[in-house]
Amino acid sequence: MKNEDIHLKYLVVNKNDLLWGLAVNSVGSQVVGPGKPYPPTGHPSRYLFSEERGRILNEFQVLYITEGQGVFRSASLHAPVPVTSGTMFILFPGEWHSYRPDPSTGWKEYWIGFEGPLAQDIAGKGFFSPEKPVFRLGLHDEIVNLYEEAIQVSSDQASGFQQRLMGIVGHLMGLAVYYNRQQVFSEVGDLINRAKILITRQYRTIRPEDIAQELSMGYSNFRRIFKEYTGFSPAKYIQEVRFARVKESLTNSTLPVKQIAYEHGFENYDYFFTAFRRITGMTPVAYRELTQGRKR
Repeated sequence: MKNEDIHLKYLVVNKNDLLWGLAVNSVGSQVVGPGKPYPPTGHPSRYLFSEERGRILNEFQVLYITEGQGVFRSASLHAPVPVTSGTMFILFPGEWHSYRPDPSTGWKEYWIGFEGPLAQDIAGKGFFSPEKPVFRLGLHDEIVNLYEEAIQVSSDQASGFQQRLMGIVGHLMGLAVYYNRQQVFSEVGDLINRAKILITRQYRTIRPEDIAQELSMGYSNFRRIFKEYTGFSPAKYIQEVRFARVKESLTNSTLPVKQIAYEHGFENYDYFFTAFRRITGMTPVAYRELTQGRKR
């Protein structure tokens, strides 16, 4: 492999670096041509592996394939997963894995490895899991530029470089979630946006079942997709919109509270009062006084 085809940096992590919650151990990129052995030589022994035997790491790694194709396997997957350009996959500490480019195409890969309690915490929240380690993101210059920046920062190692690398890792992980969701919901995004428009216009009276019917969808399927896309059930989203409008009216008008509640679709004032206090931690009157500057 030519020198210009591989760029790698392995870093020493100290205790102060880990106090930030995340520190980068390795970063790099490499081009593996068709028919070339994989992985290439030049990596420390703890990172080397054979495709048949695989390996287990003590860190997270995030790999992004920008050219070629191949396959990824891990202990938590039931079958090998095809990898194409625009695919990102995550290696988890303590998790057996193996991957390789297709000998007929080779591939170009970027990676960054890191450790720390912050990474463990994010994984523990369910945003990333060994059961779903592969993300179909498509090709994005924004992602490639972040990897290239990380390689440069690791080469320079200026004072505070680990904190800068931590920010790059956070950005990469955020983009992984963002672009993956765009791919997953590309076919239903327009439907969900239509549903949100219907709610915005008719939040006073509309029911979730009405929205599903308007979109020619079964209610159960609509509810599932809407919640996956927005993080709210349709009923909860409608309620959030109603209370947002109520707050605006309390702040920007002198109308009686009961009239405001009724005009925004709350026919049961006792329910409205209890729900408002649960959500905001104060009564509607107290909220009005606070936001109108009459309570200090």
